[in-house]
Amino acid sequence: MLTDDGKHLYVSWDEYHLLIERLALKVANSGWEFDQILCLARGGMRPGDVLSRVFDKPLAIMSTSSYRAESGTIQGRLDLAKYITMPKGELAGRVLLVDDLSDSGVTLQAVVERLRGLPSITELRTAVIWVKGGSSYVPEYHVEMLPTSPWIHQPFEEYDNLRPDGLAKKFSV
Repeated sequence: MLTDDGKHLYVSWDEYHLLIERLALKVANSGWEFDQILCLARGGMRPGDVLSRVFDKPLAIMSTSSYRAESGTIQGRLDLAKYITMPKGELAGRVLLVDDLSDSGVTLQAVVERLRGLPSITELRTAVIWVKGGSSYVPEYHVEMLPTSPWIHQPFEEYDNLRPDGLAKKFSV
């Protein structure tokens, strides 16, 4: 649900899962056949997992990070992992790159440029749930375009500040 000021988008677990399913349908309806999925950790892990299951394709993971300051609300230096984690073999063939959103577009563009430099990848397409209006990169597949670039409050953010002692308090009698 978008707030009246257009600056915040609050997403429930149910809405989040439906959006991932809509993303899967967009990819399926395109008719594009791919061999592997590469998700960007952490935001792309849940969509990547669901798409991996729906399409029955291997899932690889690449860690990226650019949000650090102010509880993850200020974009900082972009870090891309040197290695990609996958169960076997190498990232190759037709690859679907999955993340949760294209915010500024910087992360996706940097990863795409790195992957397009790999001779083992013959084709690369990108898929996200949301594209913000300020993004310099628009993926081939997306569910929602957000022209006002709101801050997206995703349902798993409740764990960002939850520590084991907080969990213990939650379950104490």
